[in-house]
Amino acid sequence: MKKNPIAAWSRLFALVCVLTALAGCKHNEPVPEEAMRAFTDAWQQKRYEAMYDWLTAETKQKIAQEAFVTRHKAIYEGIGMSGFALDWQPVEQDPNSRELKDRKSYTLHVKMDTTYGPVAYDQTALVMKEEGNWRIQWDSTYIHPKLGDKDKVRVEETRPERGEILDREGFGLAVNAEKLEVGIIPKKLPEQSDEAIAKLAELLKLNPKDIQAQLKATWVKPDYFVPVTIVPEGDNRLEALAAIPGVTYRKKKVRSYPLEEAAAHMVGYIGKINQEELTKYKDKGYGTDDWIGKAGLELSLESKLRGTAGGRIYIVDADGKEKATLAKRDAVNGETVKLTIDSHLQSMMYQQLAQDSGAASAIHPMTGEVLALVSAPSYNPNFFISGVTAEQWKQWNEDPNKPLLNRFARAYAPGSAFKPITAAIALQENLLDPNAEKTIEGKQWKKDSSWGNYYVTRVSSSQSAVNLSKAMMYSDNIYFAQVALDMGEQKFMKDAGQFGFGEKLSLPLAFDTSSLSNTPKMKNDVQLADSGYGQGEVVMNALHVATTYTVFTNGGTMLKPTLILSEGSKPEPWKSGLLRPDVVQTVTDKMVEVIENPAGTGHSAMINGIKLAGKTGTAELKQKKDTAGQENGWFVAFNTDNPRLLVALMVENVQDHGGSRYLSGKISSIFTYYVKK
Repeated sequence: MKKNPIAAWSRLFALVCVLTALAGCKHNEPVPEEAMRAFTDAWQQKRYEAMYDWLTAETKQKIAQEAFVTRHKAIYEGIGMSGFALDWQPVEQDPNSRELKDRKSYTLHVKMDTTYGPVAYDQTALVMKEEGNWRIQWDSTYIHPKLGDKDKVRVEETRPERGEILDREGFGLAVNAEKLEVGIIPKKLPEQSDEAIAKLAELLKLNPKDIQAQLKATWVKPDYFVPVTIVPEGDNRLEALAAIPGVTYRKKKVRSYPLEEAAAHMVGYIGKINQEELTKYKDKGYGTDDWIGKAGLELSLESKLRGTAGGRIYIVDADGKEKATLAKRDAVNGETVKLTIDSHLQSMMYQQLAQDSGAASAIHPMTGEVLALVSAPSYNPNFFISGVTAEQWKQWNEDPNKPLLNRFARAYAPGSAFKPITAAIALQENLLDPNAEKTIEGKQWKKDSSWGNYYVTRVSSSQSAVNLSKAMMYSDNIYFAQVALDMGEQKFMKDAGQFGFGEKLSLPLAFDTSSLSNTPKMKNDVQLADSGYGQGEVVMNALHVATTYTVFTNGGTMLKPTLILSEGSKPEPWKSGLLRPDVVQTVTDKMVEVIENPAGTGHSAMINGIKLAGKTGTAELKQKKDTAGQENGWFVAFNTDNPRLLVALMVENVQDHGGSRYLSGKISSIFTYYVKK
């Protein structure tokens, strides 16, 4: 029989069409890899609703979508999950297995970072065919292999201990001390609790309304301990406090400031973090219950003192029994900082100023180490730990003496305390003969008629032939005004400016920057003349004043002040070679006369057995000449034989206390205490 070629080709074509159709159907059929990819992509993108869509019906019967989504969010947010990454690959399976058509296994490799360290694990994922589609057979072990469906993930924080601030001998300036926290158990209060709260408030000097407000806080429950304040161990009120129904106390380690008012402005204090600070430092791990430096060294050294929190992430079962630790990081305590401060000197100098408004700085004249920084009046920083009452805050803020103001950081007109610098730079420029006499008649002088009604005034007119010795002893404003004019504005600004004016002090505290003039160029000769004796627009903080005097103890080199004590550190020059040795000796000799000569303005500070060099100063803050106004007194001094101490003392409002002489007794007491000890 003869074959029909056309029919053969038709049959072949039909077969090809059938095979092509079958191939197309196979290509469009869902595959497990697509389900796995969609599920893991949603997981990595934190789209938990989309993850849920890919679960098997059996899984969805066990856990509702809302619970599934909530659990993932709660766990991952709770552990601080970041850097989440996962990949997967198929598990090799027996090709003869009957289950191959309906299920397939994949190995998951999961990695993430958490608040307390990395977490990584492998898990097997099962993908099942369900009504022609592939779905994920899920349980809690996908989140972690050791996590059961009824288990919970817990996070436990370990807080670091804040680093302490110590003086040069290891005495605590800011320490962590055991004290007693007084509080109330609400359910133990009597039904008529007003009387109990009134007694508590009276004993603790608190406002009853403030205590009531604490008891009404949203977190308070009947059996909770509600903190009220902090008191020292052994407080004589404890027995009376414990006798009040509902009142109790417990030990607590808190920040403590042993020197209290004496070092408050230098050390500062810590307090509960506020919303503004929380926003500012949100990326540095601070939480709503954290304490943070608010002022002084507690603020500026915050990053060193704070330490790093530790903690762990762990799993517990339905009964609260611990099953496994997923991540752990030990807390790192804050760094303890040792200062150059001598706490005994700090306290003693504060007592010298306690009844005044003023500032003081003390440094070692041969090393530049800061021995004391004092501002008075002051406040007790411990109140910020126990809780500042509204009445206390009001008292501080309304006090005309401004106890919250840090005076040692403020810049004031140095007055005659600046005269040794004027003399030194003029001698250095060979523009002043220390033995030459200037003829000065009367108490007032002006350069010429161009000054109009303005004139320079000196305290005493007893000397008409004035050389450097007399000018320094009698603190003659006219003499130093003329010296500045002889130098000229350009030389004066250049040479005086080399003493660190316009530069920040390299200490971890904020100081006002000292300045010679508010503008790059002085306005006129009047400003230059006034600047020669430390007025005009010249302003300096007390530490800078003391630092400039180190040129007289270090052969003409001004030292850099240091506050952090470093073992074996050497004195660091701030400005080298400012003065020749002969200039240093000349000016020092004149400052010795200020104190040792009976005619010297600082003679009443003289101490038998201790040779001092120094300079008094009075800066007048007047709106116009011939009117009464505030006067700030200065006294700067150092001992010349084996120099151990250099002090700059400033007291406001000395006009009714004998001017700068009011400071002489304080200087005498300080040097007698420190140099003779």
